[in-house]
Amino acid sequence: MKNELLSVTNLSISFGTKKDRVEIIHGVSFSIAKNEILGVVGESGSGKSVTAMAIMGLLPKQNAHIEGTVNFQGNDLLKLDSKKMRNLRGKEIAMIFQEPMSALNPSLSCGFQVSEILQHHLGHTASEAKKETLSLFKKVRLPRPKELYNSYPHQISGGQMQRVMIAMAIACKPKLLIADEPTTALDVTVQKEILELLKELQQETGMSLLFISHDLALVSEIADRVLVMYQGDIVETNTVAQLFKNPKNEYTKALLASRPTLENRLEKLPTIAAIADNSFVPKIETAQTRAKRHKTIYTKSPLLEVKNLKKEYYSHAGLFKPKQTVKAVNDVSFAVFEGETLGLVGESGCGKSTLGKTILQLEKATQGHILYRGTDLTKLTPPEIRKLRKEIQLIFQDPYSSLNPRILIGEALVEPMKVHGIGTSKEERQKKAKALLERVGLNESYFYRYPHELSGGQRQRVGIARTIALEPKLVICDESVSALDISVQAQVLNLLNELKDDFGFTYIFISHDLAVVKYMADQLLVMNDGKIEELGDADEIYANPQKEYTKKLIDAIPKGI
Repeated sequence: MKNELLSVTNLSISFGTKKDRVEIIHGVSFSIAKNEILGVVGESGSGKSVTAMAIMGLLPKQNAHIEGTVNFQGNDLLKLDSKKMRNLRGKEIAMIFQEPMSALNPSLSCGFQVSEILQHHLGHTASEAKKETLSLFKKVRLPRPKELYNSYPHQISGGQMQRVMIAMAIACKPKLLIADEPTTALDVTVQKEILELLKELQQETGMSLLFISHDLALVSEIADRVLVMYQGDIVETNTVAQLFKNPKNEYTKALLASRPTLENRLEKLPTIAAIADNSFVPKIETAQTRAKRHKTIYTKSPLLEVKNLKKEYYSHAGLFKPKQTVKAVNDVSFAVFEGETLGLVGESGCGKSTLGKTILQLEKATQGHILYRGTDLTKLTPPEIRKLRKEIQLIFQDPYSSLNPRILIGEALVEPMKVHGIGTSKEERQKKAKALLERVGLNESYFYRYPHELSGGQRQRVGIARTIALEPKLVICDESVSALDISVQAQVLNLLNELKDDFGFTYIFISHDLAVVKYMADQLLVMNDGKIEELGDADEIYANPQKEYTKKLIDAIPKGI
């Protein structure tokens, strides 16, 4: 390749001792040219991040065995000693990590963390570094740079933390920037802004960019070429246009097909396994089928009615600072009908998660009424709420943090059944728990495993099993598929719809991914700044949004080519 900046040749990575060593990357080779954006896509476990960590010299030397060459400007990075690699890392090659909260030091201010790099690599004085850091914060379009300079990571939003990470990564004007899933948990609008920012910075500085993601549509928005990885191998590489127009590999075709589209509503999403064995037959839901289903849903009385709901938070007043009020939910009214899926969308901070928590009575409403089957939840005592809670359940965004790491999966399923009096004996509850695991696509052996032994998709299935163990009527799904791979996401969404049909569930489906919400939702509720912007039939709103805010959200969805 002309103007080659980085070339990886026959890279193999294995972990473990010599006796039980497991190879993760199987002799992959690829190149990145100067001023090029190379996209790397694939599911979790495909080897994307491990490859990036090997390039950066960040794999643990005690149990990582690496073979091959990683040539960067004439130097084999795999042969450099620790000191030379440290001098190169951050200055010539930089990385934006997937989770900024864990990558940033929580005990240091955001500004200091960027300034420190400038002082270390470029020899800036403290005042020079601060001045340059404020300039970088402006470049990555952070609001109130001076205020954010002294802010700690926990005091700013996810999108702002990601911008701090980008400022840190570009501080020394690196020749190669590796972005590892830099937009995974961000809103579509923030995601679009981050992509545009990275592309602008790449064009301005002429650096090369290695952009890692599990979402092909997202990669198509930024990359020149795409490299597809599967189980430690590169299965296909091509220009973005050619890959989308004429994918060669079956796995690539499956990745492209697994994501919900805005054009048609399929009755069931294709999974990679179904496409691989040719068992998937696409079936588009017709307007007649949808109208027939809605006729049965909307002739009943509402299951849940939210009337003029308000939830306000107050900051503590100080000597020179008056008390401030934040209206997280501001005079919201809507109804949810039995058998319906209500999609709830909006940017971070719009109030959608607070609304969900207030319905669940995890947060107390400031004003208004929440009627469930005619009973006002805001007027119930704590014992009455606990009794009713089995009927209104929540599937959490992060299944790992919602599961106790010290108890077996089986115990996590049996415990809530025992609390709510489901089943007459321990044996009966265990039998039901094992049956539930089978129902969500996990066999009986998972009953005896711990959460850390499961993948993200498997843990999410356990979370779903625990929710349906209580036989609820209303289930609130709060960003329940946002961190999952496209193919695993398709499996979980199909499962949720199957369970809805089998158990008669009603869903409030909260997400920042509008393509997913369109696939799932009957009605769509768009929130902005605590208020309802738009409410109505999901397909009609997507086809003809009435508000500028809704149009902005829809326009920000990665469309692919």
